[in-house]
Order: sequence, then C-alpha cells, then structure tokens
Amino acid sequence: MSTRPRCATSLSDDVLRDHHPSPGERSPAVDARAMIGAVATTAPADPPTIRDVEAARVRLDGGIVRTPCLRSRTLADLTGAAEIWVKFENLQFTGSFKDRGSLLRLLALDERHHARGVIALSAGNHAQGVAHHAARLGIHATIVMPSTTPYAKVNRTRLLGAEVVLAGRERSECVATTERLVEERQLTLVHPYDDPLIIAGQGTCGLEIHDDAGPLDGVVVPIGGGGLSGGVALAFAARGEEGEIVGVQSERYDTIARARGLAAPTVTGATLADGIAVKSPGLRNLTLIDELVADVRTVSEESIERAIAQFLDIEKSVAEGAGAAALAAVLEHPERFRGRRVGVILSGGNIDARVLASVLLRGLVRDGRIAHLRVEADDLPGSLADVTRIISDSGADVVEVSHQRLLTELPARRVDIDVMVETRGAEHTEQLIALLRDAGHGVRLRPT
Repeated sequence: MSTRPRCATSLSDDVLRDHHPSPGERSPAVDARAMIGAVATTAPADPPTIRDVEAARVRLDGGIVRTPCLRSRTLADLTGAAEIWVKFENLQFTGSFKDRGSLLRLLALDERHHARGVIALSAGNHAQGVAHHAARLGIHATIVMPSTTPYAKVNRTRLLGAEVVLAGRERSECVATTERLVEERQLTLVHPYDDPLIIAGQGTCGLEIHDDAGPLDGVVVPIGGGGLSGGVALAFAARGEEGEIVGVQSERYDTIARARGLAAPTVTGATLADGIAVKSPGLRNLTLIDELVADVRTVSEESIERAIAQFLDIEKSVAEGAGAAALAAVLEHPERFRGRRVGVILSGGNIDARVLASVLLRGLVRDGRIAHLRVEADDLPGSLADVTRIISDSGADVVEVSHQRLLTELPARRVDIDVMVETRGAEHTEQLIALLRDAGHGVRLRPT
C-alpha cells in the first residue's frame, strides 16, 4: 500500500520537546476526561508522519529492547501461510510494546514538566511502561488504577517505582481522580494511545519488522486504542509496501469491524484480551486506521485461548490475550492468509499465572487430551484397581480420581468412579472408553 494519510503535518520537529496546551488550547483536565473509552471531540485529529516514526527510532535507541522478529516454520505449517514472522514484543523489559511510546513521550518532557511529574490511568501494560521509564529518567510517576485491579499488577507497578492511586470501582471515579490530580499537582498526562508521540513510538515496531522480515504480504496487528496499529500501518505505508495491514479486534470489542460492516453486533463484557478491550480508538489513530488498515477481523475467545497455547507450545513464549490476538486471527481466518508471507505481532506477555494455567488446561480439554470419565463399577475391593489398571494399560494417565457413593442414583452395591485422564487425543479417549466397556463397566464422558 502506498496511500498517505490525509494530513501531511509533521510533528518530527517537536519530538525532542514537550506538547502542552497553550493559552487557547484544551486544559490537561479535558485530556483526562478523554482517556480510556472516550474521545474528546475537540481534539486535533492530525496523526504523526513517517518522519516522526523515523525520529522516534533514533530517540529510542538504547532505551528499549530491539526485540527479535523471527520466522516460525511450525506456525506457517499449522495455518497454511507461506511464512509467518513473529515480532516478540513480549520481550520488552515490562513485557509489552507499550515501552516504546511511553519512553518517547517521557523523553519529550521539558525541564519544568519533568520536575512536576506525570500521571497515567491504566491497570495494565501502559501503567508498567510509564512507571519503568519514568523511574529510569528520574521522573515521579503517578498511576491511577481501579480498586479492583489485581494485587499482582498493583504491586508490580509500585515495584517499578510509581506511586499507585486506587480510585474506586467505576471508570468515572478513576477519570475524576486523574482529573483532580492533574489540576492539584500540575502533572503531565501520558495518554495510553491518542498522542502523536505515543503513536510514533509504537510505529518503530513496524520499522523493525520491515528491516528483519523484508517485504511481507501482510502484517497482523491487534487494535485497542489504535496506537500500535496506527503506528505500524504508517511505517509500512511510508515504505511503499504492497503488503496489507490487517487489524484484529476481540469480537466483544469490535467497534471498527462493525463500522466497516465486518462483524455482527458487539457482545461486550469480559474478554481474555483485556488489553484491546477499548470501546473506541483515538481520533488520530482512527485517521490512520481508516486510510491505511486494509482489513479488520474479529476473533473469538476460543481462538485467543488457542493462540496463547500455540505460542507457548510452539514458540516457547508467553502471550497475554491481546498479545495473542494477531495469531488468533490467522488461526480463525486461515483462508485470509493462506500461501502468504505474514507478520504477526506478539504485542505483550503479561498474563496472570492462574489464567495461563486455566487456558492451557482448557486447551487440552478441547483437543481431547484431558477427559472426565464417570465409570460405573461394583462397590467391592479391587474395583478401583481394575479401572486404573485398564487406564494404565491403555497408555493414558490418571490426573484425578474420586468415588461417588452418596450423590448417585446407582444401587447401594454399585459406585461411580469419576476419573480425570490425560490421553493422546480424542481418538485415544474413545479407545479407552471402549476398553472399559469391554471389561463390563458403564462409562459416560462428562463435561470438564
């Protein structure tokens, strides 16, 4: 694609200095009200240009990780793509691409605003990116988080050097607290995505993909607030590449896909991909997405879970829900990418250990590798041993086992034995069931 954004205004001359409202512009308080999930209609829609992204790359050199972009033959074979190149942004110090834009924005502070400090509203990767780089640069960072934020995320942000303010359960309470602190302390708001410097910083990821993988038929990018997708699209369009930028949204937060008539009405609610659970991207990002993102696909929760499991199993790399969304799109829409050279951005790897464990176990269940069997047997000594022997002889493994003598409709001399087994897959499970039935046991496959 070679299309350029409508607005040719460049901000590259301003990369080394701050952007703050002049007497006739919006106040920081209005910016606070325009944070996550809302867009200020008075905000200028001018996006950055490729000059800004190139300048950002120079400015960020040595301050962030130059993450690898590697070819995955196994993922290509799995999906039918000619080649798949994975950009491992989960290897940034704080575990996500957010390090890029956060650092660039902080580097642009002048001496006065550097001394006053910054503030961000985030319970996720943006919080950690701001906290880490602010501490490195000697800037006091205040991070406003909902009171429902998991303790591990709160503690991690504090350990990175930030002051964490828990501000209530509702988003409106967090925005109000952010607005108040901006006014009281004269802090600089670091927006998670709708800021030219944030977008330019995220766009450096696209430059690196181009350098490492060469010309691609397409690059798949998760879309939340749009900073990453807008920046990467800009980087590739400016290179005159013919390859498409394909955006990915959770089917539960599919604003752009619905606007393009590519998705059914949104479901909303909880999603594993909470990092892209944004109701509307920023105005600057929308300008870039509208003109430079060729296609937007939605992905199901099951596809996101599958992508997380595939990254761990195949690439030995941890992905969070949003971080796995690009691969999820290739897995869910293989016809879209078949036979093509495709880049996918693993945008982050900050996933709770319990959630990751649940995702992996659920994947084993879907693949038929873990099954819950209810086996009916005589309530006599040796019955359990007989059942476990048959399981062992079949090559399956017992994960859990329990007797049901009381909560059962069987006669008093019979017992239900609930067995969780690990097998080689669905076909092996069916073979095991047949062996148990041949031995005279009633067997039912139970929901897991």
